[in-house]
Amino acid sequence: MSEYEAVIGLEVHAQLLTHTKIFCGCSTAFGKEPNTQVCPVCLGLPGALPVLNRAAVELAARASLALSATVQPVSVFARKNYFYADLPKGYQISQFDRPLALAGHLAIPSGDGQKTVRIQRLHMEEDAGKNIHDRGDTSIVDLNRAGVPLIEIVTEPDLASAEEAGAYLRALREILVFVGVNDGNLEEGSFRCDANVSIKKKGDPELGTRVELKNINSFKFVEKAIKSEIARQELLLSDGGKVIRETRGWDDVKESTFTLRNKEAAEDYRYFPDPDLPELTLGVRDIETIRNTLPELPKDKRARFARELSLTPAAAEVLTSHPRLAAFFEETAMLTSDGLRAANFIQSEVLRDAEFHGTVATFPVTPSQVAGLLALSESGQISGKQAKEVYAKLRGTTLDPKAVVAELGMSQLTDPAAVLALCEEAVQANAKQADAYRAGKTSLFGFFVGDVMKRSKGRANPGVVNEMLKRLLGAS
Repeated sequence: MSEYEAVIGLEVHAQLLTHTKIFCGCSTAFGKEPNTQVCPVCLGLPGALPVLNRAAVELAARASLALSATVQPVSVFARKNYFYADLPKGYQISQFDRPLALAGHLAIPSGDGQKTVRIQRLHMEEDAGKNIHDRGDTSIVDLNRAGVPLIEIVTEPDLASAEEAGAYLRALREILVFVGVNDGNLEEGSFRCDANVSIKKKGDPELGTRVELKNINSFKFVEKAIKSEIARQELLLSDGGKVIRETRGWDDVKESTFTLRNKEAAEDYRYFPDPDLPELTLGVRDIETIRNTLPELPKDKRARFARELSLTPAAAEVLTSHPRLAAFFEETAMLTSDGLRAANFIQSEVLRDAEFHGTVATFPVTPSQVAGLLALSESGQISGKQAKEVYAKLRGTTLDPKAVVAELGMSQLTDPAAVLALCEEAVQANAKQADAYRAGKTSLFGFFVGDVMKRSKGRANPGVVNEMLKRLLGAS
């Protein structure tokens, strides 16, 4: 057992889902030709003035309210001054001492229970451009991202392990995606994390020197980087060394952190209010209007699914893993008499063929097709096995399940007289097995069921088959 304990705080940069940048009308679309989505404002040309994007403000406020933070009636944009090749103005427009929102919180699973992580602040800012270093001896700069609207969400140092950090990031991403603020796409850089990590002797009230781990783009790597950094600091202190305040990166090949630069303090950035932007004022009516647009949050939706539709916690978790999946399931459940059956079928069949990208999802069938298929199965017209075969024919089409059943000639055989005739054939053809069953070898019952199903080409109703076979074979 280590004599040290970790203290971790996270800073998440999440891109807002606007069509245009935060201070100009340039597109925020991802993956376009370098430097094609720029203008004098985001290029920082002399005389160009920023104009705040209203949609970005509304989305940032929506995120704040979803995280139970208090939106401030007045917030201020400031200039954060530093020099870097991807920052054409020589400063970043951000918020400093008067952010958009304060004092939120987010519950995460921890151990056998839950832990509440305090959110210190949420503020708005513009993104920088992108430096590209894989062109031989030359580095180039793509400014398409310069000016893309971000929110930065900063926690208190409430996290105590890499696993808790991962749980927080997953829960945060889930909420931002569900409320339509962010697409959660780590690969495209629209959800990025910096981790502040320090260690201290267990029980010591004084915090250790924190190290910032910068721009890690996957939950797996965040957890690995934090574990590696904790181990590095423990080894350093155990050998009599000293942790210095610095910014470090993560090398996923070597699976270790490495020094990027000394960590700047707030005064190094020479923050001051941006003279080109007035104070941002949001009245009570503005905030309440935005609050009223919030959809049901994932945790509330999971609880309702379990309460009203008898879903297990695991099933509710799966079906609320994406907002479009939750909507697909809800629509299907509304069209059926059995929400639990719908949940099971969507998880076992539909999800295998569903595709998700950001906030967008595509499904191989429609909710009405699934509901129609389940109705046929529930009424006994087709078996569960046949339902899967019909589903395979429905994928990627607009066909009606009834039409597919008719086309395949697979309506279930439920007529007692017809099923009895098939059962009689099976018993007569397998007289030795019938005698063995009557003598007590009850495991042979499944053999007879299989034989009847084979004779009916899978069409016989299993319940009727069981009833008729028991009558013919006699009680055992």
